[in-house]
Amino acid sequence: MADDAGEAEEMTSICSGLVINIGTLNKKTIQSMFLAGKKSNMLGHPVVLDPVGAGASKLRTDTANKLLDEVKFTVIRGNISEIKTLAIGSGTTKGVDADVADMVTDETLDNVIAFAKEFSRKTGAVIAITGAIDLVAGENMAYIIRNGHPIMSKITGSGCMLTVMTAAYVASNPGSVIKAAAASVCAMGLCGELAFLKCKTAGGGNSSYRNYLIDEVYNLNAADLTRGAKYEVR
Repeated sequence: MADDAGEAEEMTSICSGLVINIGTLNKKTIQSMFLAGKKSNMLGHPVVLDPVGAGASKLRTDTANKLLDEVKFTVIRGNISEIKTLAIGSGTTKGVDADVADMVTDETLDNVIAFAKEFSRKTGAVIAITGAIDLVAGENMAYIIRNGHPIMSKITGSGCMLTVMTAAYVASNPGSVIKAAAASVCAMGLCGELAFLKCKTAGGGNSSYRNYLIDEVYNLNAADLTRGAKYEVR
């Protein structure tokens, strides 16, 4: 959360991992993103990019592409439109949401897997594409994850929350980046399912749901995650 250029490198140096999230992008903090990213690279710390809204404006798209050129990322996590924008410049981002035309379905899954593996090869990063079907891909393998609930798209911040969880999981398991990233995506999706059940029982709307989601992340344990994770590997 340190986004001033005067402290970005110093704060980064005492952290185990870094998230660069362009959601609240402005020209003052862009410099800090590069400073923090390069400092983390120098220290050998994992760096996760969340290219929020890439494709929605020239500033966002240009900044995300320049970050890819100058910072070595461990994981890149976004929706399919954001990732397509970075990879091939043709995503059709709607604000911070994926375009329906880009959505990952069972019919398009094989093509998206191939696309994600190629983007991973090109960037050297694990690619996490989240939506109705989640995909976490490296150059040679991909996890297809089917945890989650549609209500997760009705609250703000769930994607950003997942990005930070991903950085924490990867920083804790630096030798198993793709597995750690896949575990974080499964964990968030599972917590989304459990939060919906609690919201359905206790009542409330999407505001209550967001609080239940945070509670479920807090209460999640390894046994529940192992039992509840829904994934396959290709």
